Amino acid sequence: MVNVKVNLEKRSYNIHIDVSTSNLIGNFMQTMKVNKKILVISDTAVGNLYGIQMVELLIKDGFIAELYCVPPGEHSKNLDVAMELYTKAITLELDRNCAIVALGGGVIGDLSGFVAATYLRGVPFIQIPTSLLAQVDSSVGGKVAVNHPMGKNLIGAFYQPRMVLIDINFLSTLPNRELYTGLAEVIKYGMIADKKFFTYLCDHSRQILDKRPDVLTEIVRRSCEIKAWVVEQDECESSIRAILNFGHTIGHAIEADTNFSVYNHGEAVAIGMYGAALISNHLGMCSKATVDVLKHILLQFNLPVYAPECGIEDLFKLLYRDKKVLDNKITWVLLNDIGEVNLCNQVPENIVKLALAEITQSNTLS
Repeated sequence: MVNVKVNLEKRSYNIHIDVSTSNLIGNFMQTMKVNKKILVISDTAVGNLYGIQMVELLIKDGFIAELYCVPPGEHSKNLDVAMELYTKAITLELDRNCAIVALGGGVIGDLSGFVAATYLRGVPFIQIPTSLLAQVDSSVGGKVAVNHPMGKNLIGAFYQPRMVLIDINFLSTLPNRELYTGLAEVIKYGMIADKKFFTYLCDHSRQILDKRPDVLTEIVRRSCEIKAWVVEQDECESSIRAILNFGHTIGHAIEADTNFSVYNHGEAVAIGMYGAALISNHLGMCSKATVDVLKHILLQFNLPVYAPECGIEDLFKLLYRDKKVLDNKITWVLLNDIGEVNLCNQVPENIVKLALAEITQSNTLS
């Protein structure tokens, strides 16, 4: 078993990575010394595959566990669904030492974490991510949130899990599109922090797409290490943690502009990374060759680089609804080279719109 530790003093926790780690859930929970009542939150798709099994494993080890499933998809990440989960927790009489377990992808992790952070002002929270995207990104670092009709993740908190269990076997049932969307975040780690890792992804693309467990374990491990390193330096995103948003500013705008119905998160981030690279090139920060290498690997992993459904002006307005905007300035994560990024909040409007024109394949600029 591979273990990655997130060192945050009293809020430190371990990420356990291996095949079949989820089968050890009861053993891990016993070491945490939480109370016996546990609420497992999932969505109906993942719950039908793994939810009953997870509850049975917990009951076998002496816990009183119940499964609550919500509809799959981004539209479940809202305050109304959170209220349903509060009601369930109250009905089960969960106290402050009873755990909430998130079993699912990024939506379930964000939603469950938000409920855990706010129910009784905070109860123990365990992440069991079942998608590649959640395993390498959203399950680590303590960002939890629900969406508002006017923007994504606008209502949330920083609330670290007590533990993350990553079972590589879950990826065997992952639809190909969900594998690709997770690879967008994996590529991001190489682009922002580790050129050698980026090269590894290029060299092992076939094995990754074939879901070879040893190669998937390696890319999950390294992604978690990079994210842990960043979070340890800046838990609440006041400085360097912002580099994890590479591609996300444009990506979130694309998701919102298409009502979360055309591109999933990783696909939107892929387009956003390409857009950020174009901005970097137009500013003279990185070479055209760097932009082309990024574009090549995104296409190699079946990820989009264009969003022709979107308009330049609509995207530009949505950029300023991003929760990271301060004093009406966007903090851009821009490329110097593969593995090296900078934060910049002074990008001229015409440069941004030029990149937006390219990713929307538009011939007109206002």
